[in-house]
Amino acid sequence: GALTSENEAAWLGLNVFLFVYYFLLFDRDKKFYYTRVLLGSALAWARASAKCLNFNSMLILLPVCRNLLSFLRGTCSCCRRTMRKQLDHNLTFHKLVAYTIALFTAVHIIAHLCNFEWYNDSQQAWLNPIHTNSTVSAQDLPCGDVSPRVTPAYVTFTTIPGLTGVIITVALILMVTSSMEFIRRSYFEVFWYTHHLFVIYFAGLVIHGIACCPPPRLSCTPHFLPWHWVLTPILLYVFERVLRFWRSRQRVVITKAVVHPSKVLELQMHKKGFSMEVGQYIFINCPSISRLEWHPFTLTSAPEEDFFSVHIRAAGDWTENLIDTFQQQKPKTPRIEVDGPFGTASEDVFQYEVAMLVGAGIGVTPFASVLKSIWYKFQHADQRLKTKKIYFYWLCRDTGAFAWFNDLLASLEQEMEESGKTGFLNYRLFLTGWDHSIAGQAVFNFDKDMDVVTGLKQKTSFGRPMWSNEFSAVATAHPRSVVGVFLCGPQALAKSLQKCCYQYSSLDPRKVKFYFNKENF
Repeated sequence: GALTSENEAAWLGLNVFLFVYYFLLFDRDKKFYYTRVLLGSALAWARASAKCLNFNSMLILLPVCRNLLSFLRGTCSCCRRTMRKQLDHNLTFHKLVAYTIALFTAVHIIAHLCNFEWYNDSQQAWLNPIHTNSTVSAQDLPCGDVSPRVTPAYVTFTTIPGLTGVIITVALILMVTSSMEFIRRSYFEVFWYTHHLFVIYFAGLVIHGIACCPPPRLSCTPHFLPWHWVLTPILLYVFERVLRFWRSRQRVVITKAVVHPSKVLELQMHKKGFSMEVGQYIFINCPSISRLEWHPFTLTSAPEEDFFSVHIRAAGDWTENLIDTFQQQKPKTPRIEVDGPFGTASEDVFQYEVAMLVGAGIGVTPFASVLKSIWYKFQHADQRLKTKKIYFYWLCRDTGAFAWFNDLLASLEQEMEESGKTGFLNYRLFLTGWDHSIAGQAVFNFDKDMDVVTGLKQKTSFGRPMWSNEFSAVATAHPRSVVGVFLCGPQALAKSLQKCCYQYSSLDPRKVKFYFNKENF
């Protein structure tokens, strides 16, 4: 929260500084006196917005360099909690920068349209008979010879700056509109194709900037061209894509494929040189379904296991097709390509003394990895485990979703009993979609040792948790602890948890403090 706001404030401050500095340069500097006579302040608006466009174009690719972010996660141990939390907001920052680019593009275009009109008006004024006896010749004008009136449309479609400006703007409009959540979720291929127009955007930006380089009469200052701004990010991104391509071509062996209730596909895989941490995610591609679509899935295996696994719920055309492909039991399993793993917020679970894990539906997957790892740590009596207590909440709409996770929870129950650590894991299961028959059956069998819904010792609750009560209880039980709250679930739930983290954190640094962490793909 606060840390993210500080970073956003620094980014916003740099934008304001660049805009104001270049605006005043073109609006006040003596070198641009004649330009101001011709164009007023329109050129200042155009150039200042252009500098901000270049600055944000430099930043836009960095948040989607996933390998770079994973590398930074592994190297920022000295400021782990603060720095790593910033990396979790990479996609939010990417969107914010994109909207800012769209805003400055609009300012830049409007300013240049005014430039055309005012430049033409100024030229016509010099051609006016009133000036025929003037001692000022055309060569003395800051822009050289006076030319006949040209329309903005003519300049736009017959000059390199104009044409590249149109291409950049069209590419930007398509990228921004196709990245809306509705289109991204319902028509992923449309989003994927149009988002790769960024190649045209950057090529057009570089050519546009070089072609717009002002003549000596208009500017005597060194011109910081777009390619100076974007060269390093482009090279980083090219390296990122080459690395991703190389890793995705490495052979993946599927050792197990099981379709669980509620149409959840479990894939266990093996890949040479694959190394993971808890809570990380991978991108999966199935060429027989789509050569272009790569989808992120959280790993449900633990680092201690000799395979890596994912659980994929049917949630769209691609996942439906993937599950159907495996259900058909063909002689040969479809080829799967894997890129990753990449780091997420859930990696930091073991950095906290107390952790609250909240999973909604299939959002339980990162915590499957965490809980499996804990099970192995208990088995090997790992003394390095910093975490003393875990509160785990799983919210599901239907009973079938609990089935594939039951075995792990049952194993954990047994392991903690045998190792004398029954108080280490406090887990609660919430059934949010239910009817009276299920509730009646649960009440009738309440006295039995095993829960009627899940078959576990922990009884299933009906409805949603009262988060204020949960946070209050954790704060009371751990009055001097740092509590990490981890969510993999919808945005509405994220807002509720974030509010509770703020509400129940003590201002006294010696007392309880809640830190909110959310999975972002």
